Amino acid sequence: MAEHPIKGLMETAMQSIKEMVDVNTIVGQAVNAPDGTVIIPISKVSFGFGAGGSEFGDRTKDAVETSANFGGGSGGGAVIEPVAFMVVGNGQIRLMPIDKDPSPVEEIMDKVPTLIEKAMEFFKKKEGKSQKKEEVISGEPVDAE
Repeated sequence: MAEHPIKGLMETAMQSIKEMVDVNTIVGQAVNAPDGTVIIPISKVSFGFGAGGSEFGDRTKDAVETSANFGGGSGGGAVIEPVAFMVVGNGQIRLMPIDKDPSPVEEIMDKVPTLIEKAMEFFKKKEGKSQKKEEVISGEPVDAE
């Protein structure tokens, strides 16, 4: 049986992606500073890919080997985002991340532990005050459970 046209489409697209994916895409070319320091950019790479197709027309029982009209396509995309610089010099290696403004969701997630801690402190203080009021009213210490 003959190769399906979608196979050629997929092979071409995958070959193109293979050529784009290179270690130099993620860990960039080193840059030498005048003082002897070497700076290496580090990036995050994301790829997306899709392909599809459809056959139109009739296949007769007598001509199973012939292909119907085929329509198809493929597409892809890539995002390269710098995330840090590796600085090598003066006997040290440092990773210097690129600070980005966090999204509102990230900010909330960062503040959740602090919020929970403050809420627990508030309830402990409130519980302690109510026990002291009971001691003053009854004149006897109240056992904490």
